[in-house]
Amino acid sequence: MTSGEAADRPDLSRPNPARMYDYFLGGAHNFDVDRIAADQVLAITPEIRTYARENRAFLRRAVRHLVGEAGIDQFLDLGSGIPTVGNVHEIAQAINPAARVLYVDHEAVAVAASRRLLADNPLATIVQADLRDPAKILADRDTVALLDFSRPVAVLMMSVLPFVPESDDPVGIVAGYRNACADGSYLALSHGLTVDYWPGGTQGAVAVYQNTTHPLHPRTPEQIRALFGDLPLIDPGLVLTSAWRPEHPITDERAKESRGMAGVGVINRSG
Repeated sequence: MTSGEAADRPDLSRPNPARMYDYFLGGAHNFDVDRIAADQVLAITPEIRTYARENRAFLRRAVRHLVGEAGIDQFLDLGSGIPTVGNVHEIAQAINPAARVLYVDHEAVAVAASRRLLADNPLATIVQADLRDPAKILADRDTVALLDFSRPVAVLMMSVLPFVPESDDPVGIVAGYRNACADGSYLALSHGLTVDYWPGGTQGAVAVYQNTTHPLHPRTPEQIRALFGDLPLIDPGLVLTSAWRPEHPITDERAKESRGMAGVGVINRSG
């Protein structure tokens, strides 16, 4: 078996968080090993389904804002995961048919499913790579062919950094992408909160993830804000995920149920 063939085959020796996330959202791109682990998490923390849905809803609202109000027509979606209803290219191209979207993911099922979905879309593609290597991704021929970094780009990191430990320098990883972007670019980021912000017993759910391909590293609000570096955030700043420009008014209690935080930063070095 070649290294390319190995990369195309899903690792079924352990649960994979991307496939578990797909299961939480009601998708079909998952396996028994993922469903068993996901059900263990749900038994401890059923709120994880709300977290996943609110994260997906934030993605939709952020992309609509970036295309419709900020005029962005290029997107780099890092750790894009398995396609489901309302993917970035579908949201963006519904507003601007010329919008370009480059997805990046390392997991074989996510990449295969995305390639099938995007087969007839010349303005969207996926690169199979580890987001922890910005230089490699930014130099990839598909990246270079699709995205023009001399113009504004929106970098999306939706609930992917919880799977990057501090030892891998997540702040530095984000900076690697941010520094490649032209002024007028944006960084949209969401991240799960530490167990203090979840119902009791959630530590057991975190423990389940320790036996997956990518252990979980939830963070505090202060740690999440640090991921943006010195970027200013557009209104309403870094807030609970469902409280970021909600389509309908929500209560504080309702916002807390999202168990994560989200924000959109603007890159403007001259400012």
